[in-house]
Amino acid sequence: MPVSFATPDTSPLPLYVIEADALAAWLDGQDAPTRAWVEASGFAGGLGTALMLPGPDGTPVGALAGYGSSDARARHRFPLAGAIPGLAPGSYRIASGLPPECAATEALGWLLSGYSYGRYREQGGRERTLVAPEGIDPRRIEILAEAEALTRDLVNMPASDMGPEALEAEVRALAGRFGAEVAVIAGEDLLSEKTYFPMIHAVGRAAGQVPRLIDMRWGRSGPMLTLVGKGVCFDTGGLNLKPGGSMGLMKKDMGGAANTIGLAQAIMALDLPLRLRLLIPAVENSVSGHSFRPGDILQSRKGLTVEINNTDAEGRLVLADALAYGDEETPDLMISMATLTGAARVAVGPDLAPFYTDAEDFAGALAGAAPGAADPVWRMPFHAPYEAMIEPGIADLDNAPSGGFAGSITAALFLRRFTGQAARYAHFDIYSWQPKPEPGRAKGGLMQGPRAILDALPQVLNL
Repeated sequence: MPVSFATPDTSPLPLYVIEADALAAWLDGQDAPTRAWVEASGFAGGLGTALMLPGPDGTPVGALAGYGSSDARARHRFPLAGAIPGLAPGSYRIASGLPPECAATEALGWLLSGYSYGRYREQGGRERTLVAPEGIDPRRIEILAEAEALTRDLVNMPASDMGPEALEAEVRALAGRFGAEVAVIAGEDLLSEKTYFPMIHAVGRAAGQVPRLIDMRWGRSGPMLTLVGKGVCFDTGGLNLKPGGSMGLMKKDMGGAANTIGLAQAIMALDLPLRLRLLIPAVENSVSGHSFRPGDILQSRKGLTVEINNTDAEGRLVLADALAYGDEETPDLMISMATLTGAARVAVGPDLAPFYTDAEDFAGALAGAAPGAADPVWRMPFHAPYEAMIEPGIADLDNAPSGGFAGSITAALFLRRFTGQAARYAHFDIYSWQPKPEPGRAKGGLMQGPRAILDALPQVLNL
């Protein structure tokens, strides 16, 4: 199913959205054969249920989609999408029953339900398309769906085909579509005096594909937004090698990069009046004789020294150099996104995107935007008393404090040390993975945070 709306000339079938307690009222307005068919089917308007309505010759003339109760809908991001598998292939239009305030969210959920990852195996399934409901901005919804489809594709792709070189190629392809500019600093050039990114180099130097910093720019006027995405294309843990069970999903360790790429695509497609910069440190954290080691002390672009107490805490190292670089231009808003810590998942689970910021205006705008964007976020604290936990004494900073407490917070505090010039800074510690299928969200790669960010930008940056 494509992530785009059907056109009205597809002769769409009417779709009646039925809340559980509104079924009787709807049936009162129908003819006797329709009432008999619905009653005989046992359809009760439960969330995720559907029923085709046959005409006199048995050909479908419409369909019912169960919308359940408000309590049932509150448990799902895109409630209407749960009914889609029960519909016959074809095109549909919403005939009644969908609250206008839910139309945009449910339309997006419908488009996202059409996503499947078919790079290595043709995915079957027959299309169930939707004519854009009245009162929404169809192109905006399609742009959001396209951005999420791109993000999901990037996360779902295995490291055999999504290493640093391929990630660079994806950014270059995106830039080519929108007239953006791309510069890349790679390999030993990361250590040169003019382009100094020693921690990006240290983390990626053991891999077959050289580490690199990808730098994309778009827009020539307006406030400046800098996005920094963690691009660890595969994470073995380095010399602190992960066990096999923990390594299985590490193709998604570039989920931060994938989310910022998807967000960048949406910003450019919507032609927002701002200057966009996208920075992605792209590496593999591999094992070889060139690996950085526990006990090493690394230099950073900002001049701070970092003691390595665990080579599996590598994401904050590559982000730190990229953040320091982005910060030098004093952007109006700088956002980092990363699949950074398991501690964040322990704290809020896989469904929420925790974020850290000292910018009250951004935090407020984000909290206001998230529900309408169907993109839940949760604010976490930059808790100053924990600063001592990232100060080892032998160096300026510790990349992996001992004790196991407050792991997501100490990682965020570590990153904040490499900012300071940006007018606003926010960090998202996301999971970027859907563990089991839900309506509108297939199992696999996931976008988390960008829709809420996108809806918050006009208020924060006065667009």
